[in-house]
Amino acid sequence: MATAIFGPAGNSESFAAMGYKKTEQVADYINKMGLSAYEYQCGRGVRINETSVMKLAADAKEKGIAISLHAPYYISLSSLEEEKRRNSVNYILDSAKAVNLLGGSKIIVHTGSCSKISREAALELAKESMGWAIAALDEAGLSHIRICPETMGKINQLGTLEEVLELCKLDERMLPCIDWGHLNARTFGEMNSTPEFEKALNLIENEIGASRLAEFHSHFSKIEYTTNGGEKKHLTFADTTYGPNFEPLMELVAKKNLAPTFICESAGTQAEDALAMQGYYRSLL
Repeated sequence: MATAIFGPAGNSESFAAMGYKKTEQVADYINKMGLSAYEYQCGRGVRINETSVMKLAADAKEKGIAISLHAPYYISLSSLEEEKRRNSVNYILDSAKAVNLLGGSKIIVHTGSCSKISREAALELAKESMGWAIAALDEAGLSHIRICPETMGKINQLGTLEEVLELCKLDERMLPCIDWGHLNARTFGEMNSTPEFEKALNLIENEIGASRLAEFHSHFSKIEYTTNGGEKKHLTFADTTYGPNFEPLMELVAKKNLAPTFICESAGTQAEDALAMQGYYRSLL
């Protein structure tokens, strides 16, 4: 039976504290932490050392660690300027090439803003741009790389759950990246209970099918938010003021026999908090 897997986004503070320094040591660190997933961070641009990345890929494959990659934050598929959208397609292509070198098959993509136009217009632009991106990956021989549009935490960003699922309808290879902390932030704390988590999971199944529900990609962290803008900053699981709490979601994932990848984005304790989620989830199996 396939089960959920867990890991951090980038390196916790413990990476350096344990004496690790280099990219190629990441798989050993993840393995020692008892985790089996890792999200390589290219948020500020796809700048990789090919030799280091190849070493990491080989070690990750040997240790059974699944690697995904976060594409640059400045991608904007909904920009009013076509040049920016075309450039964003190039950044997605660069990200796909990088994750392919890493031995992974998923890239996580922010879709853009809708602060200057209606949400509907922004979504239509993003759909067109995403179509270009899918075609670019196919043309480059990277059709096996899955684009994962991410739910976003700020109100003026494109990226409600419904919007992300609409994008995923463009191609069956696409997977949603459900960031539960973002959804909680943009709904001012509503995404933090069994009924709300279940409602979201049911929506995923109804909109894009049971097979993609079974393997959705996910980010999880507690996030501070404001009631006028949404997401403010990422926190750790030690925070008791903001949600969401992971336990109800883990219970549903176990109950429904789902096998998503959970990437923890806590601020500095992402590997440790991923381990807490994994421990609770495994106690339910």
